[in-house]
Amino acid sequence: MPDVEEQKNDDKKAGETRPPRENRGENRPPRENRGGGPRGNDRGGNEGRGRDPRGGGGGRGPGDRRGDSPFDIDLEKLIADSLYLDNQAHVVVSRMRDMDSGTKSQLRRLYNAVRRATRAPETDRQHEFVMVRARLAYTIARHSLRSLDALERLLLQVTRKNDSRGYERFRDLFEAIIAYNE
Repeated sequence: MPDVEEQKNDDKKAGETRPPRENRGENRPPRENRGGGPRGNDRGGNEGRGRDPRGGGGGRGPGDRRGDSPFDIDLEKLIADSLYLDNQAHVVVSRMRDMDSGTKSQLRRLYNAVRRATRAPETDRQHEFVMVRARLAYTIARHSLRSLDALERLLLQVTRKNDSRGYERFRDLFEAIIAYNE
């Protein structure tokens, strides 16, 4: 164990009075999570808060991809039924509160991009929504907003269908998400 003794001597020489490595951090309060998802093994008593009891963390593991999300939004129902739109907005917001640490300003920026794309001329609208989807995908990846994966998949359906009613309903859904997230 000469390494431990050398470490203690080095700490004393530097004027530090740090505890040995195995004791560091035991009495510290947990650090604030500033984006990027849960830390480690979900310390802090998050049982019963909508987290996956199997430890999956909502698709944030190294091998997990977007297809692991437990729900998708049906475009046809979204267009046909306003109550379905409202319910899906509530589901997305509750998933955001359970899974992510995204900020309201990130959502508002994305919503403004959706509004601009909706107002684009009909000939450019599909391209504008494709670019919104790219921006949404970047934001999801950059800020670990896994709860918005369903919106990205829905936006793919909307752009493939290229129907003005679908674009408007997507905008309405996003507006409801912003409203319920306040």
